Amino acid sequence: MEHKLAKVNSMKKVIPQILQIVLNVGLTILAIVLSALLIIEIVEFIKILFSSGKKDYKLILANILIFFIYFEFITMIVKYFKEDYHFPLRYFMYIGITAMIRLIIVEHDHPMDTLIFSLVILVLIIGYYIINITPRERPTVKKVMSNTD
Repeated sequence: MEHKLAKVNSMKKVIPQILQIVLNVGLTILAIVLSALLIIEIVEFIKILFSSGKKDYKLILANILIFFIYFEFITMIVKYFKEDYHFPLRYFMYIGITAMIRLIIVEHDHPMDTLIFSLVILVLIIGYYIINITPRERPTVKKVMSNTD
């Protein structure tokens, strides 16, 4: 019986380690792909800027925002590795706000959609504000109990 219990306990340690390795490899590959896309976006942006003819400013602005979305995803992956395998929620908020701004710029034909996108941005900003005013460290149960005694 103890042998089976020891085997189960060792599997409880090994399985999360294997999954963490798979996750780290996957995120590293994703970061490489996003970096390549970021470089492609820079090249496209330079082509648009130096092309002769009428400039489509909506296209230029949309490309800039796509660049920032790639940049934010890469930054989030870097932070994941620097902060001991933790994704900061605020980076998801940045990405969401940038993506919604891009949608408003590119898809602004329907006023109701634009209003909804604007409300989504407002909700994301309010959420970001709430995240920033709350303490990062949560009190442990022992600290709470010792403070009340």
